[in-house]
Amino acid sequence: MAKGYVVAHIRVHHKEGFERFKEMAGPAITAHSGKVLVRNPNPEVREGSPSGVAVVIEFESLEIARTFYESEQYTQARAVRETAAETDLILVEGM
Repeated sequence: MAKGYVVAHIRVHHKEGFERFKEMAGPAITAHSGKVLVRNPNPEVREGSPSGVAVVIEFESLEIARTFYESEQYTQARAVRETAAETDLILVEGM
């Protein structure tokens, strides 16, 4: 079965709120057996606009990544993030 990934570019404009989001999101990731592969506040942008914090989280499947994203625990964290940052986020299936 192919792995599922959450890929995000997060442009933080309220640092304290973003720290709160991270505190809330961590347990939601763990609860769905996710593994943070990348969390880089200064990615090397070669094309496109500056992307802010780059994040890649791996899950055992795309369905589990969806379940994580739609979970009550992550929904609450996401609401905090939305007040602290602008985010581009996609769910993708690995090869």
